[in-house]
Amino acid sequence: HESRTSVLIKKGDEQLSAWITLRPPTVIGQFHTLFFGSVRTFFLGVLGFAVYGNEALHFSCDRDKREINLYCYNQFRPITPQVFWALQLVTVLVPGALFHLYAACKNIDQEEILQRPVSTGFYIISVLLRIILEVLAFWLQSHLFGFLVDPVYMCDLSALAKIFNISKCMVPGHFEKTIFLSAMYTFTIITILLCIAEIFEILFRRLGYLNQPVT
Repeated sequence: HESRTSVLIKKGDEQLSAWITLRPPTVIGQFHTLFFGSVRTFFLGVLGFAVYGNEALHFSCDRDKREINLYCYNQFRPITPQVFWALQLVTVLVPGALFHLYAACKNIDQEEILQRPVSTGFYIISVLLRIILEVLAFWLQSHLFGFLVDPVYMCDLSALAKIFNISKCMVPGHFEKTIFLSAMYTFTIITILLCIAEIFEILFRRLGYLNQPVT
C-alpha cells in the first residue's frame, strides 16, 4: 500500500508540474501569454488603480449630499471598471487553463500538442473560445462604459422621489479615463488579432509550412 501510494503521489506531482510548466505550443501563443498578458495585467493593476482608485470619493453632484452622491455613482457605474476588467482577464484565461489541465492529465508534452489531431483540435477550440470571450467583453465594455467619458453626468433621481428629478454630477479625471478606456479597447483588439494569428500559425504547422519546433 505504501509503495502504491508513493507512486500515485509521484505521478500526481509530475502531472501538476507538467501543468504548471506547460507553455503554449505556438510562438504567437507564447508571446501573448508571457509578454502581452503580463503588460496588460500590469497596466490594469497599476495604472487602473491610479485612474479609478478614488473615483467614488471625488464623484460629486449638485446638492452634494452623500445619499445623492452614492445613488448617482451607482447609477453611473453599475460595475466598477477595475472589477469588470479583472473578471475579463480571469474569464479569458479559463479556456487555456482547461486545455493545459487536459494536456497535463494526458501527459502531453508541449512538442506533442500540435502533433496529435485530438489535442490540436482541443487547443484550437480553446483559442476560439478566447476570441469569443474577448469579443463579448468588448461588447459589454462598450455598453457599460462607452468610448468617451463626459465631464458631466446627468443623474436621474426620480426613483428617490426628490423635488428635482435630475442632478448634474461632475466626473473626476474624465480625460484620463477616456485615454484608459481607449487603451483597454486596444488591448482587447490586439488580443483578438493575436488569437486569430495563432490559429493561422497552427494551420500552417499542420500543413507543413512551419515545421520548426517551438521551444
